[in-house]
Amino acid sequence: MDMIDRELLNKIQAPFPMVDQPFLKLGEEVGVGEQEVLDRLTELKRTNVLRQISAIFDTRRLGFKTTLVAMAYEPKKLHKAALEINKHPGVSHNYAREGSYYNLWFTLAVPPDHDLEATAQYMSRKTGALEQRIMPTKRFFKIGVNFDMVKKKGSSFNFSPDNVTAEKSGGENATDKAAADSWNQAVPVTETEKNAIREMQEDLELISRPYDALAQRLGLNTSELFTMAKDFQDRRIMRRFSAVLHHRRSGFKANAMIVWKVPEERSEEVGLTMAAHNAVTHCYERPTFPDWPYTHFTMVHATTPEGCEEINTEISEATGITERLVLYSTREYKKTRVRYFVPDYDDYVESEHPDAVITA
Repeated sequence: MDMIDRELLNKIQAPFPMVDQPFLKLGEEVGVGEQEVLDRLTELKRTNVLRQISAIFDTRRLGFKTTLVAMAYEPKKLHKAALEINKHPGVSHNYAREGSYYNLWFTLAVPPDHDLEATAQYMSRKTGALEQRIMPTKRFFKIGVNFDMVKKKGSSFNFSPDNVTAEKSGGENATDKAAADSWNQAVPVTETEKNAIREMQEDLELISRPYDALAQRLGLNTSELFTMAKDFQDRRIMRRFSAVLHHRRSGFKANAMIVWKVPEERSEEVGLTMAAHNAVTHCYERPTFPDWPYTHFTMVHATTPEGCEEINTEISEATGITERLVLYSTREYKKTRVRYFVPDYDDYVESEHPDAVITA
C-alpha cells in the first residue's frame, strides 16, 4: 500500500460519502481520478484489506437482542466448535483467545421473537463446550473503531465535549447523553424501512454510481435514499455508512480484549476514564460470575503485542485498577456485520434447533 491507498482507507472508515458519485468525491479529496479510486479499492478488496462498505446499524435499536458469549473447550475440539458456531447468522465476531479458561469468544444477536439465552445454551450443548458464560452489556461506555492507516495506529474515534467529532465519525460514547440514554431502547421500524435496511447492509458495489440500483430496488431515487439514511442516523438506528477493514491484513496484528476487576462504587468513573483513552475502541460493563470477577471490557488494537501492553499499562495507571487479564486473539473465525431482517434466523431454528424451539 502506498500513501494514497492509506489515505483512502482512512477516509472510507469515516462516514462514507452518500452522494451519487462517492468515488469521484473521494478522488477529489486525495488528488486522483474516480477510476483510480475504484481500481485501488478493488485491489484492496482482492487482497482482503478492505472487507466491506455498507451501513452500520445499531442492533439493540432495531429490537435485536445481543450478548457476548464465552465458551471453554478442550483444545482439540475448539476449531470444529468455532466453525459450527459460525453457522448462526447472528454471530458476527468469533475469536479464539488465550489468557483465560474460556478460549472462544463470540458475539451473538437474535431477532426480537427469538430467545437469546436458549440459543446460546443450545450452541453450547451442540458443540460440547465444557463451560459457557453469557455476558450481556450492563452498561455501555464507548463504541467506535477505526485504524489510522497513515500513522499506523489503532484508535477509536475521538470524542469532543460537544460531540461534534463523535457525530461526524458515527461512533458513540457514554459522555454523549443521547447515546447513553438510548443505547438499549428499541425503536419502531416499518416494513418499508426494513426493506431499506436489508439493502443498505449489503456490500456496496465498486462502480461509479453504486447507489442507483440500490435506490431503484426500493422504488426511490437517490435523493430519497440519502434522506432516509439521514433519518436512520437521526433516530440512532444507523451509526454510519462506512468501510470495515481486515485489521490483521491492514497491519494491526495484535488484538487484545483487556478485562478489569473494578469495584462497584467506581464502575462509572472508571468506565468513563477507560473510554477516554484514544486507543480503546470498545468499552462495556458486563456481569460477573463466581469464576469471573471482571466487570469492565476494553478492546485495543496495535501493530504489535508490545503496543497493546503499552495501552494496558496506560489504562491501569490512569484508573488505578491493577487486577486484569489480557486476552489476545489467536485466530479470527468470523468478523462480519450482523445481518438484519433476513430469513436465515428462522432457517437456523428449523434446521439446526429441533430440540429447543426459540420463541420469545
